[in-house]
Amino acid sequence: MRAEPRYARSGEEARDTGQGTRPEWTCPHGPGSDSRTVRGRLPEGPAPRPAPAEAVPILASVDEQPAARGRRLARSTAIFALATGLSRILGLVREIVAAYYFGAAGKINAFTVAFQVPNLVRSLVADAALSSAFVPVFSELLEKGDRKRAWRVASSLFWLMLLGLGALTALFIVIAPLVIAPFGDPGGDRELAIGLSRVLFPIVALLGVSGVIVGILNSYEHFTVPALTPVFWNLAIIAGLVLGVPHADSIDTKLYIYAVSIVVGTVIQVLLPLPWLRGLDGRLQVVLDWRDPAVRRVFVLMVPVTIGLGLINFNLVIDSIFASRLIDPELAPTAIDKAFRIYMLPQGMFSVAVATVLFPSLSRLAARGELDAFRHTVGLGLRQISFLLVPASAASAVLAEPIVRLIYQRGQFGPHQTHVVAGALAAFAAGLTFNGTMLMLNRAFFSLQSPWLPTAVAFGNLGLNAALDGVFYRFGTWGIPLSTTLVNIAGTAALLDLLRRRLGGIELARTARAFVLITVASAVLAGVSYGVWRLLDEALGRSLGAQIASLGAALVAGFGAYAISCRLLGVRELEALLSLRSRRRSD
Repeated sequence: MRAEPRYARSGEEARDTGQGTRPEWTCPHGPGSDSRTVRGRLPEGPAPRPAPAEAVPILASVDEQPAARGRRLARSTAIFALATGLSRILGLVREIVAAYYFGAAGKINAFTVAFQVPNLVRSLVADAALSSAFVPVFSELLEKGDRKRAWRVASSLFWLMLLGLGALTALFIVIAPLVIAPFGDPGGDRELAIGLSRVLFPIVALLGVSGVIVGILNSYEHFTVPALTPVFWNLAIIAGLVLGVPHADSIDTKLYIYAVSIVVGTVIQVLLPLPWLRGLDGRLQVVLDWRDPAVRRVFVLMVPVTIGLGLINFNLVIDSIFASRLIDPELAPTAIDKAFRIYMLPQGMFSVAVATVLFPSLSRLAARGELDAFRHTVGLGLRQISFLLVPASAASAVLAEPIVRLIYQRGQFGPHQTHVVAGALAAFAAGLTFNGTMLMLNRAFFSLQSPWLPTAVAFGNLGLNAALDGVFYRFGTWGIPLSTTLVNIAGTAALLDLLRRRLGGIELARTARAFVLITVASAVLAGVSYGVWRLLDEALGRSLGAQIASLGAALVAGFGAYAISCRLLGVRELEALLSLRSRRRSD
């Protein structure tokens, strides 16, 4: 379907006043425009002109009543979560296959480190950082009805990122020995880590252009296709492992097959969404208009976004340095990585889904200066994330060992590795909800085109993470994820306070009440699920079928108890889901 442009007239955008109490709203259009400034409310003056017939907004949500907006956003989130969940499940299958062939000890740790380095660079300058800076600017141009310029900006960014990140990739391939040096000898083979990193670095340039494509689709509320592209990324890697690894004659060759499969999967991930751009109201062109102020504004916004998102991912690199140098270079880095992959399954299905679906809405509400709706949408996102992630956190913590055993323990992956990975997973799980809320709060600041505040918080988190790693690594491998959990809690508290001051409130009391009720219901889930698993595990044993039956029954019983508890406690987020089901039946 051909999407229509947004309202021709944009509203006011938020600007940080530095007062720390109430927001200040100013017109963003520069000298000569209406620049009245009023604290704590929207500017006075004539109401916005109704949009002409050809300028119906793409996002109806900004004009909906809160209840209708909540239902629509919940429905969009559910669809996105299902699509993302499929890709995450396949990602877990990919990790199962990799664990079967490589285990968690030995040279696979060289691969883990080699992949983390380009992945860090990607997070600094490519897909997530670029999309977070690009979507608000692109959305604002569409909001003004300036579609032609919006697509010209997108085209310029596409080619600038391809050329710039291509040059950066070439540079990193040359200096790979210097990049790997801080990690010592991961897996006992530094040269292998260097070689693998050189194979993997091209994903940086590929995911840079992917960030533009995904940003365009998300701006038009096309979430499903971008969410499904990782499915094919994972399928390509699984196919490469299954078809290539059994025929390789050395562990080094097998790991290179793994790396090449990742690059091929990334190419597929970039190309797959391109046909969906044709159904929109513009197209990418060969143009390099780097002088356009909107292009420059994207890069200006990218600086703090890049630093903020990059620092979050840099924490993982610090964790790997502590794990490989001070704990166990033959096991700890990959054990943490394997636990992190399981931890990211609910994270990707739920918090990423909520934040991604709400991000375009928040960007447009900020551009139009609709402060009350912006507050409500942020609060809605935080409550949705809590409703979905607190029970996932409880289940992951109490069932960590059976989860890890079922997923990984076969082939080269033995019981000792299961125990180490399970400890890391339980420690990660305690911070699952706070990681999700940080993602949502970061998106809120990015929507306001005021990313320096979350960047400052990220700087603080970086120092705190390093300090806690220096203390907790003495506990063993699980001490590193524990420090990450504490950092997530501290970061959430800081971001909540800063956003509350910026907006004059974010429905904090309502959100806190929901969080407490959800936590109580999740405690019931933890007790029921662990009790059911323990009884069935003792009765059925540890065969593959018995593990599936005991763990599956525990999860079903636990989440059933959670739903009943939420209903009894009057958790409104459950009511929103039930209303979706009722509405679907009536349709």
